[in-house]
Amino acid sequence: MIKFAHNNFNVLDLEKSLKFYKEALNLTEVRRLETPDFTLVYLGDNGVTPHLLELTWLKDRKEPYNLGENEFHLAFVTDDFDSLHEKHKKMGCICYENPMMGIYFITDPDNYWLEILPER
Repeated sequence: MIKFAHNNFNVLDLEKSLKFYKEALNLTEVRRLETPDFTLVYLGDNGVTPHLLELTWLKDRKEPYNLGENEFHLAFVTDDFDSLHEKHKKMGCICYENPMMGIYFITDPDNYWLEILPER
């Protein structure tokens, strides 16, 4: 048997990213690994699912990550789509909307795309 464990995003400013994920998606720190060269922080959805987002902060990295054409993303489902959309609009992090499909995307501080879907 195989199951998902986590996805990883590398970040330039760990504290800024932690603040964004808490404010935008209510993700909270589950565990952390500190080393002299890097820090790993695992974020969860408060036990709703077992899936985690691992944020990797390479302490000496200064230049932004090359995300190519940014054709990958993580998706999140919400049972309160309209109010979350309004919150993200106020935060200024919506980067793309597809009203026909009933979805939109937000970007995090490192420009990773996050899809927001209504529960169906």
